[in-house]
Amino acid sequence: MSCELTNSAVRRHIAAVTLGNALEFYDFLTYSFFAIQIGHCFFPSMSGYGSLMASLATFGAGFVTRPLGALVIGQYADKVGRKPAMLLSFVLIGMSIFAMALIPPYRSIGLAAPVLFVASRMMQGFSLGGEIGSNTAFLVEASPPATRGFIVSFQGASQMAAILAGSLVGALLSEVLSAGALTAYGWRIAFALGGLVVPLGWWLRRSLPETLHLPDPVAESESKPANLARDHWRVMVLGLVILGMGAIGSYVQMYIVTYAQHTLGLPARAGFLASCANAVAAIPALLLGGWLSDRFGRWPVNVLANALLLLLVVPLFAWTVERGSAAVLIASMTLLGFVSNLTFGVVCAALGEGLPQTIRSRAFGTVYSLAIAACGGSTEFIVTWLIHSTGSAMAPAWYVAGATAVAQVALMMLPETAPLRVMHSTARIEPEATAAEHT
Repeated sequence: MSCELTNSAVRRHIAAVTLGNALEFYDFLTYSFFAIQIGHCFFPSMSGYGSLMASLATFGAGFVTRPLGALVIGQYADKVGRKPAMLLSFVLIGMSIFAMALIPPYRSIGLAAPVLFVASRMMQGFSLGGEIGSNTAFLVEASPPATRGFIVSFQGASQMAAILAGSLVGALLSEVLSAGALTAYGWRIAFALGGLVVPLGWWLRRSLPETLHLPDPVAESESKPANLARDHWRVMVLGLVILGMGAIGSYVQMYIVTYAQHTLGLPARAGFLASCANAVAAIPALLLGGWLSDRFGRWPVNVLANALLLLLVVPLFAWTVERGSAAVLIASMTLLGFVSNLTFGVVCAALGEGLPQTIRSRAFGTVYSLAIAACGGSTEFIVTWLIHSTGSAMAPAWYVAGATAVAQVALMMLPETAPLRVMHSTARIEPEATAAEHT
């Protein structure tokens, strides 16, 4: 694509994809910010803990169908095209978000309410599972090799923009509505806002070109020896581990709204502001990580940034728990948001470069969705249980630290895929091989 279109066209199409991705992730992730209120609406219980756990289990249900969506819609993207697959995802996410906003509460229709709500949540997951693979494949194929890491990082940045938008909406609603009104209908307003912007995403994506049938810029930008040496299965297995462990850290950070209220005893507004600060810090971190990886390689950026996160996560949580103030919570989440997101876009670029075009959408989408379903979807449920069982507010920190340590090992095993670094390595190998032949 980079050879077929002008730079301005490339930028315009990438903007359309990333904005559409942000809209879809807003619809999926907004649930996390209103887990307590949704629990009261659809899972009334004598115990606040029981209601919250039922709500978080439903949040996890959306992750169960993500691998299925990755396979079905990803296959469609690899056979028919990236564009129609992304349009299909938008239709499904629009239907599900409007359904979730309109389903009556338990007190009105009884058991049908949670059943319908869970079904809508699972449709959301199916849609997002297909979105992530076709979206990433498009960005990899649309990017000039020299800036691919930076451009693919916009995928992660759009997710953070979605979290930021959800946090701002939540903060505004919690400011202008009473706690009772927020539980009764406030969270529905946030969902409805997401549904209203779905037509914008559809309109933006209708103008996209198709990248599936163009020459693969990834294969063209890599040397033949490096391409032959790549073990695609190894890349997929390592990607599964890295994304899964990273999801634990990401979803603990998204859990911060619930954590602030349920564990630290802070008002909802403090949690929403901390989530906003976390997302604001994450966006430049994602783009900076991608930019650095284009110049210095995917491997050093991933390994060094993840090591820094491993050093900081426990002290930051300890500081937050000890002080118990909104200001410290916001400061901690800001720093954690920056450090933890230096690697996400780089990992996505490395995995996309490590997969052939013919399976790129479904392979990336399946690896991503399985990792998120297994680890991300269960994180908030597990963290709530750990805090309840241990009585320790530090439980999330140790859970994230363990996951980050596992990710560190996998990142060190992931091969370098940045075109600049691969070509440099090959340039050193070829003279040696020529000299050996002459000898």
